[in-house]
Amino acid sequence: MSAIAGILADRSYQVSGSDPRDNAVLQDLRSRGVRVFREQSAATIAAIRSGTAQAPLVVVSSAVPPSNPELQEARRVGLTILHRSDVLAALIAGQDSVAVAGSHGKTTTSTLVASLLHATDHDPTAVIGGIVPAFGSNGRNGAGALLVAEADESDGSLVKFQAWLGVITNLELDHTDHYPDLNALIATLQRFARRCGQLLANRDCPILREHFQARHWWSTTSAEGVDFAALADDLSGDSTLATFYEQGLPVGQFRLPLPGLHNLSNATAAMAVCRLHGVSFAELRRAVEGLQAPGRRFDFRGDWNGRLVVDDYAHHPSEVDATLATARLMVQTGRSPLPVAPQRLLAIFQPHRYSRTAEFLEPFARALSQADAVLLAPLYAAGEAPIPGISSEALAAALRRINPNLAVAVSSSLDDLAEAVANHSRPGDLVLAMGAGDVNGLWGRLQGLEAPAALPLAA
Repeated sequence: MSAIAGILADRSYQVSGSDPRDNAVLQDLRSRGVRVFREQSAATIAAIRSGTAQAPLVVVSSAVPPSNPELQEARRVGLTILHRSDVLAALIAGQDSVAVAGSHGKTTTSTLVASLLHATDHDPTAVIGGIVPAFGSNGRNGAGALLVAEADESDGSLVKFQAWLGVITNLELDHTDHYPDLNALIATLQRFARRCGQLLANRDCPILREHFQARHWWSTTSAEGVDFAALADDLSGDSTLATFYEQGLPVGQFRLPLPGLHNLSNATAAMAVCRLHGVSFAELRRAVEGLQAPGRRFDFRGDWNGRLVVDDYAHHPSEVDATLATARLMVQTGRSPLPVAPQRLLAIFQPHRYSRTAEFLEPFARALSQADAVLLAPLYAAGEAPIPGISSEALAAALRRINPNLAVAVSSSLDDLAEAVANHSRPGDLVLAMGAGDVNGLWGRLQGLEAPAALPLAA
């Protein structure tokens, strides 16, 4: 929502919005002329209507409930109400656009596409679900030919988009609160693909290989039978050295400063998009060296009493698995983008939604078992009603069944979680907090706590 608001304001629309919180994103919007209300009430709609001769359009996201007083007032006075995806669809249709979809990696991939275009002077417009380090924002109104948009599949609204190029990173069941099964998710992404002018897809994903017909494919496992590939020559905890291929032929080597095979796949897709747009490989090779991941993607928060605290958005088993595998690579190779290479991996995980946790209880447990110790935060409901028997304690029990020797503990609150980190971590630990809820507040809670001598974590 904030990305779209900023772009519309930069295009001289009068934009207003409301948010009870205050943060850097809202401060940036104010500096760009957006009127921000701190309270959400019917009076907000009256205030906006009084300031313009035209009836305002009201834009809502799927997170806005029907009970919202502003939404109720807008309906009462007969204002036109649009979903966020309707406005994004109009922006996408207004110029050549790249829409990045998929179960995992779409925020990172769309960030890398926009960053590479920016670094090679193609000045993109961008609407992305995370903060793009190159812009310091999740939205940007560029003067170049391309718009780069993250196409979220969580509510199915991406079927409205008609992009010049659709990108699908991978596909597996998620958002079980919206999709009854994997076939329903596949059908939705197929509708999205049909509306795009052309499709670029990940050949390494078996579901995409079986169910989609892409004009262009990429891979990080083989250069044969794909349009673009990047094969790793050296994997370490701080970067990846790889060779880029087009139509099976080597083009040149590049070094990606983001570790992990999942990031190599994301970067390969981004480079493929840029090549399809006409950016030379020589330009890309230089630009790749400066790439940074979006916010909350292995985001180093700081050194707390010798513990390296990292925040990550991983909230699906595959994402948790990839994030922990990257962290384990840092421990094993002694190389890391962090100030020092970590010696031990303390995983902190906050389950997100009862429905997702119920569907993936065992896969979550298998992914988390890579860590040296695991602390679980209370489940973040995200508005869902509880499901009997589904909780962080249930996930802990599954972890103990899979690995009885793994140290696991469950915290009753985020304050309790911070105390547990203080009591059971030790200098040299990578404290990796994962989840899509409020577990990203752990760093703030650690401030002011003293770190006593590490105590053994009870299994």
